Amino acid sequence: MKEDQEKLICRKIKCEHLVQDRWIDFRKCTYELPDGTESGPYYQFTRRDYAVIVARDDEGRFLCVRQFRPGLEAVTTEFVAGGLEPADGKKHLAGDADAVPEDALEAAVRELREETGYVADSWQKLISIPSYATMSDNYAHLFFADKCRKVSEQSLDEEEFLSVVKYSGEELEQLIREGGFQQSVHMLAWFLAKEYMRAAGEEW
Repeated sequence: MKEDQEKLICRKIKCEHLVQDRWIDFRKCTYELPDGTESGPYYQFTRRDYAVIVARDDEGRFLCVRQFRPGLEAVTTEFVAGGLEPADGKKHLAGDADAVPEDALEAAVRELREETGYVADSWQKLISIPSYATMSDNYAHLFFADKCRKVSEQSLDEEEFLSVVKYSGEELEQLIREGGFQQSVHMLAWFLAKEYMRAAGEEW
């Protein structure tokens, strides 16, 4: 298996940074293919790793947020999520090798409280998975937060505008089936959280 993988590896020959700021490092790269030929351009980008939280309150309802997403130019419904901040608090450029991110669970706890005003009594890591392996090198860290209770109002960034909505498990399932829950990685988080709950002997 390892030998087969090594035969498929491509070697990066050159790379041009088209955009690099604190949010994204967008690059155009050329690779040497396994047969020795050169191929490109391959476009790739680096953004922060981020956390996604499937959060259930003490009444058994799941916390979601609605916000405008420029990619779709539409308001989406999704779980609470947010990027891992640099651990040193500095504003590093995206792709900076010296920018060590904060712990994923710490980021999840912070994002849940900031976006909803809720804290959770129980946290379970579900998976860390590449966010978009075709073009990006960042990871999504998925969590299940249970027994959530409201302790404060939202504490949003200046550019954040979102509202909190709650769904039962049945309502969330229907929303997904109807195409009203638009984030694919968030859908994965939901299915893994359901699996975790069932393994623990309960239903959503």
